[in-house]
Amino acid sequence: MGILSRASYVIRSKVNAALNRAEDPSETLDYSYEKLRDELQDVKKGIADLTTQKKRLEIQKRRLEDNVEKHNNQARQAVEQGREDLARKALEKKNEKMSQIEDLEAQIADLQNTQDDLVEKKNELRSRIEEFRTEKETIKARHEAAEASARVSEAMTGAGDEMENISRSIERAKEDTKDMEARAAAMDELEQSGALEGALSDGDQIDQELEEMRREGEVETELETLKAETGDGVEASADGNPDVDVETDADPEIEAELEDLKEEETEGGADAEGTAEGAAESTAESTDEE
Repeated sequence: MGILSRASYVIRSKVNAALNRAEDPSETLDYSYEKLRDELQDVKKGIADLTTQKKRLEIQKRRLEDNVEKHNNQARQAVEQGREDLARKALEKKNEKMSQIEDLEAQIADLQNTQDDLVEKKNELRSRIEEFRTEKETIKARHEAAEASARVSEAMTGAGDEMENISRSIERAKEDTKDMEARAAAMDELEQSGALEGALSDGDQIDQELEEMRREGEVETELETLKAETGDGVEASADGNPDVDVETDADPEIEAELEDLKEEETEGGADAEGTAEGAAESTAESTDEE
């Protein structure tokens, strides 16, 4: 087998397979039924044309029969008038018309036989079409039921092409979701550890460490302040109760801050006393005037 023959064979096989997949049995049966109906219509048309031709011959035969009768009367009148020559011509025309009538009768008989055969074939074809129509509807109903059953079975078992595609889509979606979750967790971990900078962050890692140290210093300062305040309370209690130990080793910075706070409180008290004295003097002056 040559290359062209093999290529032709492969192409024909591919086309045949594609046609088999695209072929719908219901549509094929309906098309076949319509073709049979077209054939029946053609047979009916043929019978009608044949009958029309036969009627034309019958009309022509009746005209010839009328001419035969006419020539027969002409021959009789010519004999009565003693014109045998005219009578002979009339009889010759009569015989000619009779011969034509015989030919027409043979043709009419043939057309009649053909018409009878076509009518019989038409009736037989009509019966076959009716049988085919019944069988066609039965096959279509069975095919549709089988197709519906197959679709239901494929949907329940997931064996169909559509369900297979859906299952693959679900699996791909699950895998993508897992990948995105893992990536999001990794990015959060890197951002918390400082390995990656935030998109809205203006500083680098050094700035972040400095900021963290500053915050820790503030926390430590606030803690020392609380300790100092707690220490003052302990000293006050020690004055009233000699059994309480007073911590003598204090931080100089804390002591300085406490002294500043005391001075501020003292100044605030002095200001308050001055304000009170001024208010009292103003009240006294207003009383003397009255």
